[in-house]
Amino acid sequence: MSRPRIVVVGAGFAGYRAARALSRAARDKAEITLLNPTDYFLYLPLLPQVAAGILEPRRVTVSLSGTLPRVRLVLGEADAIDLDARTVHYSDPEGGDGTLEYDRLVLAAGSVNKLLPIPGVAEHAHGFRGLPEALYLRDHVTRQVELAAASDDPESCAARCTFVVVGAGYTGTEVAAHGRLFTDAQVRKHPLREGMRPRWMLLDVAPRVLPELDERLSRTADRVLRQRGVDVRMGTSVKEATRDGVLLTDGEHVETRTLVWCVGVRPDPLVASLGLPLERGRLLVDPHLQVPGRPEVFACGDVAAVPDLEKPGEYTPMTAQHAWRQGKVCARNVAASLGAAERQAYRHRDMGFVVDLGGTQAAANPLGVPMSGPLAGAVTRGYHLAAMPGNRVRVAADWLLDAVLPRQAVQLGLVRSWAVPLDTASPELVRAPDEVGAEAEAKAGAGSGSGSGSGSGGGTGGAGGRAVGDGPGAARSPEAEEPARSGKGGEPARNQPGGEPAKSHPGGEPAKDHPGGEPAKSHPGEEPVRGPGQDHGQGRGQGRGGRPLGAVVDSDAELSGVAGPFLDAETPGAVGSADIEPSGPGEMVTGEEGSSPAEPRADREPPGPAGEEDSAGEPPGPVRHPRTGAAPRTDREPPGPVKASDLPADPPESETPAEGER
Repeated sequence: MSRPRIVVVGAGFAGYRAARALSRAARDKAEITLLNPTDYFLYLPLLPQVAAGILEPRRVTVSLSGTLPRVRLVLGEADAIDLDARTVHYSDPEGGDGTLEYDRLVLAAGSVNKLLPIPGVAEHAHGFRGLPEALYLRDHVTRQVELAAASDDPESCAARCTFVVVGAGYTGTEVAAHGRLFTDAQVRKHPLREGMRPRWMLLDVAPRVLPELDERLSRTADRVLRQRGVDVRMGTSVKEATRDGVLLTDGEHVETRTLVWCVGVRPDPLVASLGLPLERGRLLVDPHLQVPGRPEVFACGDVAAVPDLEKPGEYTPMTAQHAWRQGKVCARNVAASLGAAERQAYRHRDMGFVVDLGGTQAAANPLGVPMSGPLAGAVTRGYHLAAMPGNRVRVAADWLLDAVLPRQAVQLGLVRSWAVPLDTASPELVRAPDEVGAEAEAKAGAGSGSGSGSGSGGGTGGAGGRAVGDGPGAARSPEAEEPARSGKGGEPARNQPGGEPAKSHPGGEPAKDHPGGEPAKSHPGEEPVRGPGQDHGQGRGQGRGGRPLGAVVDSDAELSGVAGPFLDAETPGAVGSADIEPSGPGEMVTGEEGSSPAEPRADREPPGPAGEEDSAGEPPGPVRHPRTGAAPRTDREPPGPVKASDLPADPPESETPAEGER
């Protein structure tokens, strides 16, 4: 008799926990397949420490194949699910596709960045939900401080050293807290102009920092941020973003090159393509995490609207903490459907939260006991070590080294601005130049807004949130190039975070290399390649349980959230009061425009045909070589007059995307 086939879509907090629990419970009695775009589980709570240079990137990743025995890993993004045929169609990282058949399906695709209709945000802000975004932010901040230190222009120096974070939830608060310490350490090595210091701004429309948590934790975080010099502005957000700065809702214009968007999350659009009942974009399930009318389909994490049995009539919030615990319950109920266990309803208890504020500072309330200062810092780091599925020794070693050695602030240049657009369904993947070009061609052919369906909140649509063939698995254009470099003599292109000095091709228009902007046109007469900031539909998002607030520490000692709750704590709403206003990782607003290429001179007359008489009426004699005395060849056609049509055409003007931030 063949073994039942179980397919888990997504390896975030919910998907990873479900796959691990199933591998232990089913052992060799079932065939378990995990479909995920990457080969690692990302521990999101420590991502701000990667951006601040405290932890190396691999410290917050856990190998799937190394920690999930008896689980088959398939790298790819789910494009579509046929519920009647019981198949999952996916695209692999190299453009191929495949189909997985299942007897039981676990949907844990997670969530993607939440966008708001604010002009310029999609083009000029960057999120903070994936490892590539953290690496990009670290490089960008480092570069801005170094450029500011070398600048003779006070205004340019001030703009480069101003960093705006939108969203005062877990993510935004931690990014601002760690970022301030990071830039202060850099300035000690690269002093700025006299009287100047890096400026960090934290914005949110909520009335206080960390609005989801207890007021005592909120006051602690607010006090620490203000003592470090962070400009905390509650009740204020971004009205518009441009490459030169942001316009705030209070009317102030802030010159900046950096906009970090930490506003919250929305369910992965994959579930919207199933044609099943939804609750605000989330798939409705029963308390056993089973989809009504589809007994073979289970859902958990951010894509599932799970009834909150502690609060009748409500659904559990989209947090990593809930995703982590739901994954374990889901695995048990999948095994029960195969006759290997008893069903269990999902319930939760609030055991406390922790928020890492950098250095020795933190805010925590384990078991409801409020803490602050070094004691809270020790408790917070101890919690994260206990909650991580792996790499505990390496993480502890990095913390020790950071405490006794100066932090290394260097640009690795691994991730460019256009490679991590805010509007993407796959924040865990780096975009390639050929994918950007292929999407630009697809959009040009399909028209605005029709290349890939638009999901809620301005996200992606189509089957599973992106059209088949769009994204990593898409057909790639051989003409798509890396964003061009612009400006005479290699003048830095639009001070784009993660970008290099742009250099124009002959006759090409200089790159408008601002964050999320379009790369320059590469060759005369060619259509410009759109930058990733213009993408609206690529790939599936990795399954994550929301911005990890903290996870439950159970017998397996693992977690599920950023700045997370202690044991089985419940985490309120999405990061940065997602339902109110933006609060999150954003994008960098950058640079000055490169100069336009020289126009052909129109005041010169084309040369006349060869052999024309000179002013004396005498035909000119042959011109001989000065050394050999050889006469010129006469068997060649003389050049005719130069026609205007022979001159290179001016390249079309590139679009300048609207700019805005949260």
